Formats: sequence, structure tokens, C-alpha cells
Amino acid sequence: MTDAAPALASLGHPPASRKHILDVRPPDIAGTEKPAIVSVAETGAHTIHTAAAGAQPAVDGDNETRSATRDSMDGETVGTDAAAAWAALEVRPTNEIEVLRPGMLTTVQDWPGRVGFWHVGVPPSGPMDDLSFRLGNRALGNAEGAAGLECTLGGPALRFEREVRVCVTGAPAPVTVDGVPVPQWRTVRVPAGGVLDVGPVTGPGMRTYILFEGGLELPEYLGSTATFTLGGFGGGTGAALRAADRLPLDTATGTVTSGVPTDDRPMLSHRWELAVTEGPHGAPEFFTRNDIDTIVATDYQVHFNSDRTGVRLIGPKPQWARTDGGEAGLHPSNIHDTAYSVGALDFTGDTPILLGPDGPSLGGFVCPITVTAADRWKLGQLAPGDTVRFVPVRADRVASPRSLGPARRAGWPFVRSTAGDRDDGILARTDADDTTTVTYRRAGEDGVLVEYGDMTLDLGLRARVHALYEHLRERGEPGITELTSGIRSLQIRFDPDRLPTAKLLALLGDAESLLPPADELVVPSRTVHLPLSWDDPATREAITRYMHGVRADAPWCPWNIEFIRRMNGLSTVSEVFDTVFAAEYLVLGLGDVYLGAPVATPTDPRHRLVTTKYNPARTWTPQNAVGIGGAYLCIYGMEGPGGYQFVGRTTQVWQHNTTGDESPWLLRYFDRIRWYPVEADELLHLRAEFAAGRGELRAEDGEFRLSDHRRFLADNATSIEQFRARQQQAFAAERQSWRTAGELAESAV
Repeated sequence: MTDAAPALASLGHPPASRKHILDVRPPDIAGTEKPAIVSVAETGAHTIHTAAAGAQPAVDGDNETRSATRDSMDGETVGTDAAAAWAALEVRPTNEIEVLRPGMLTTVQDWPGRVGFWHVGVPPSGPMDDLSFRLGNRALGNAEGAAGLECTLGGPALRFEREVRVCVTGAPAPVTVDGVPVPQWRTVRVPAGGVLDVGPVTGPGMRTYILFEGGLELPEYLGSTATFTLGGFGGGTGAALRAADRLPLDTATGTVTSGVPTDDRPMLSHRWELAVTEGPHGAPEFFTRNDIDTIVATDYQVHFNSDRTGVRLIGPKPQWARTDGGEAGLHPSNIHDTAYSVGALDFTGDTPILLGPDGPSLGGFVCPITVTAADRWKLGQLAPGDTVRFVPVRADRVASPRSLGPARRAGWPFVRSTAGDRDDGILARTDADDTTTVTYRRAGEDGVLVEYGDMTLDLGLRARVHALYEHLRERGEPGITELTSGIRSLQIRFDPDRLPTAKLLALLGDAESLLPPADELVVPSRTVHLPLSWDDPATREAITRYMHGVRADAPWCPWNIEFIRRMNGLSTVSEVFDTVFAAEYLVLGLGDVYLGAPVATPTDPRHRLVTTKYNPARTWTPQNAVGIGGAYLCIYGMEGPGGYQFVGRTTQVWQHNTTGDESPWLLRYFDRIRWYPVEADELLHLRAEFAAGRGELRAEDGEFRLSDHRRFLADNATSIEQFRARQQQAFAAERQSWRTAGELAESAV
């Protein structure tokens, strides 16, 4: 065991600025980052130490600080100095807002949110209707992205300690100052001691925004104040507002106007049209032509089970161009995990969901179309029962999301179709130097998905993705904003105003000639040993909830491990246990689902257990549950929905209590996970130790050489083929039983 890294010695000290609780800036595409919870040794065996609990320094005057300080001063030993310190802390500053009533769901947001961490499963968050938010800020003389409040279905009551001007935008709702009605979209003076009250949304729309002169001054987490409630960070508390919360105001520096001009205010409706571009997953590979025609000709209805992660829609089921997802799963919607786009229409099974700003960054479902960046504000105002129609447009003719003027007004609430690009979302297709096919797919007008090879699990393809990822990071091309790796793909988010699509494609084409041949690819690769509580009680509880609340007759119920056994043609569930603990899981992606959660697959194909995902998905998954979906294993970074078949539960892979340059995520691309078994009670103890900052994990440095891996495959080709044949026979039998039971529709082609 090695001692804790020296950097940990300073974790208990607050940073110089009260504004930055954790300002881990987005990784410079041309620079480096520290993708681990804490520093570790460069070579050899070492121990990973979790960051000290409580390392996140307190913000002057916040509620949690007052509570902690009061607790520490309780008892007989409190002296006059401590009492004086408490009295000083109780003095309220004059530039705060007191929350009298929090509203149904009111959160602090800023724009564009938390950019630069998509690759580790951190969504941007930010206002779901950025247009209303930015217009309100501009009217107050603020920067368009200054922190304000997003109010879902109804707003809060706020008391101001000094005179402040505010602007309430978004969905219509009654607004009063000290009981007197005031208009929305106008800048309004709230006197010192006055109360601003925003009532229930009257419709159309779902979300109202409250912007403040100067904006809110709150601590940043990963470079933003935006609240991500599922992750428990942002907004100062990581949660929606509660009564008695206090919100500090920043200093006003701009010129306040009378309000947002009438012509600039977005038109809200119960009937919406959304401009969409084709791709990344179109016809005829994934959907039939008729499917695509149906998608853009249907009036979908907004389901009540929608939120900031995504807007669920009610509409016709696709016919599908495939019978299944192959190694990725039984359902034809399943693909090898790939990066998602905000605004993509994601088919989770047969259910269409528009992915929102708190949605997942990585997943294994197809997305045939993507809402344009300039139209994504509409997702924030889609209310249950509203109708939605998708209108194809040319990617090179869409409005810039930066615009708040006439170009944006042309798109609300209806869209003029430009017939789309009619290219099935394929921008280009070529061959790499080693004859591997490279496909460039459109992922919105501001994204390109680079895919290598056929739709199979091939670690050589993943190594090539990593080589391109590293090349682009080192190049540091202006205009590239995010790089997110999938199993056989790399998603590139870019600013088309700075980097046109044609220029990006040319750059990517040139990059192929600069990448090393496949057999020369070598990637740093640690072996990280993690505990696994097999068939953990928390995962059993999740299955029980699913059966009671979602679907009792699912083929994977009541025991996921038995389903895995059946899917893979194994004789007993003990063989499932033996296979999982014998495997070495190579981390191919991070952020599936959220917060550094790894998607990994065994390096030895004989250890690759194949399953399908829940359909419909679970509504609750315990934090750090371990599951298998397709040929992949995932550790869930936080509680939330999910679809992988459970095998157990492990310790945390994301540490909130970090500061400075330490990154909160534990794992890196190409780490190798080895499991060791622990009892459920022992896991609870280990989890408590990790939460307290006392957890330790063993890790050894190493490297992954593609040439060595290919040699291993050749040496064991016979036994690998025998394993696959047995697995495919069981897979086919399960698929037939599903078809007999009506679980799968026949392919239309």
C-alpha cells in the first residue's frame, strides 16, 4: 500500500474563491486531464485512495454551513470566541433572496450549462428552454447565461432583502409583487423586503423562468452553477429549492431595458413542430423507409412521464429493418453503446424519447433524427397531452442557436420544411488505411458520429476510436467542443459557426492517414480490483419494484441472473457467477449511465455473457448496481432508470468530495476491472468507507496491445468459436420464445 497522494493534504482547505466549490474545467482538447478520483503512482502496483469526506469547502452563509457550524458549537466547551463567530455568521448579507415557498420543482440553472464532461457522463443541464432564459437575462443587462431559476409547472415565492429588478419569462403564470399583479416578459422592480410570487403555469407550456438583475452568485461545480438533481450537484445544494433556502445575488453591471420586445417572445402552443435533421441511425440499416416516413408524418403525443432527462412520446411502433440487435441485444433498437445528442429521438425499444439536457451521454439505442440546436428550447415547453410533429430540414440551412432574432422567430411554433437532406444521415463513407470502413453520421447539425467497421464487438475498432480521440485532443482544433467515445464510434460535438461540417469532415479524412496501423496501437491500461456483492439485496429490491410497478411478466423476472443463464446456454447460475468473476472487463466507455459509470466487456470472448435490456426500462436502479446488457457490463453511477440485467452491486465510481485538479471519476478508458466477491454487509461497510473518504482500491499499471490481443484470439480460436456457437443457439431459442410470446415483431424487410 502506498500513502495517500500529497495532493490530498490540501483537500480540507477552502479555495481562495468562494465561488468555486469544484472548478474542474473542461479538459483542453489539446491538453491533459487527471481522470481518477485522486492521484496514483505512475508505475507498478499502487492503491487508489478516495478523497477525504467533507473536502468540498463550505460557502459563506449557506444553510448547510450554518447547520454544520451550529452542530460543531453545541456542547459545554463552546467558548466566547466560537459564540462570537456564530453570531457573525448569523448576520445576513443584504444581497440575498429568501425562499418562502419553493414551488413544485424550482432549480438554479445557467447557460450553456456544464460543457466539456459529456465523455464521463455529466450532462450539460442548464435551462431546458434556453430561449426564454436568455431573453430574460438580456433584458436585465446580464450576460445571456447568468444564473437564474427554472420553475416547472409552478413557481416560488421569494423575499428580497434589497431592491432588485427581475424578469419572469417562459410559460404563462400569474406573477405578483407584494400581491400586485405584474406582467411577464417585462423588467419589474421588487423593493427591499418585497415578495415576488410566481403561481402555477396556466399553459400552454411547462416551464417559467425567473431572471435577476446581476444574476445569482452561487458556487460552481465542474465549471457551472446549473443544477443536476439526479447527480446531486449544482445550484449550491445539488437539489431543487426548499423553503428557507437563501440565494445570493451577484453584482449588476449591465443596462436594464424595459423588457423583452413582443416580437422576440417565443410563441407557445399545445401543437408543436420541431425542426429535425436526419441521423445518426436511419434507413435502411436500422429503420425501414416506411418507418422514417411515419416518424415525420405522425402527430406524437407527449406522455405524462416526461422530465428534464427526456420527453417521452406516444406514437406508432416502428416495423424495424432488423430482427434483433445482434451482440448488442435481442431488440432491433439495440446497438453497441454510442454517444447520444441532446435533442435526439431515442427509441428505447419501441418507445420514442426526446433526450433532454439532463439525459444520458452514452447508451445502446438507435436515434433516427435529431432536433436542431435552435429548436431544442421547445423541449422545455412540451406539456403532457401536447402534440409534436417532426419537420425535416436541411442541416446547412438551420438557424444558429446563438441567434435571438428573426432567424429564431421563423421557427416558432411551426417550422417551414426544407425537405431534409435525404441522405439517411450518412455524411460520408470511406476506408481507413487497414481497409476498415469508416462511416461519418450526422448527429444534429452540430455533431458528427464517426463509426469504424461492421456492427460487431471488436476491440481493434475500439482501439482505433481511441487513437482518433487522442489525435483530436492533441490537435486542439478550434470549434470542437466535446469528444465522446463509444464502443466502435467517436462523437464529435462542434460549433458550426466556427467549424463548418465540410471542414470537419476534411480534417477527419486527413486524420486517418496520420493514425498508426492497427497492430501498432498501444493504450495505457490499469487493472483495477473492485468488490462485487453478488445478487445484492438492493438489486433484488429493484426487480421487485419493477414487477409491481412496471411489468410483472417480463422474461427476465423474477431473477435476472437466471435469465442470463438461460440466454447464454449455461447449465447453472453458478456458471454465471464463475464467468463474471473469472473475466477481465475492459472499460470501453464512461458515463453509461451517468457520472463516470463504465461500459466494459471481457477481453476474453469466452467470458462475454450476452443479454438483452429491460423493455420498458426500470424506473429505479440502486446506485452502483452492476448489470449486463448486450455483451457489456455497466456500473450505474447513480440512482435512476436503467435496463441492464443485474448481477450485483459494488462501491462508488464517482466521488463528489473532490476539489482542485482531482477529477471525481474513478475509471479511465481501457482500465481493466477484476471483481472479487464480498457479502452484502461487507459491501455496505466498504461503501460507507468510500463515502467517508477512507476507501482504498488496489490497482496495477499496464498497457493494452492490440497485437497481443489478436494473437490471443488466434491461439484460442477453436474454443472461442465453440463458446459462441453454444451462446448463439441459446440466444436464438430465447428470441424464438419471445417472438412466440409477441415480444418481438417480425422485420419488415
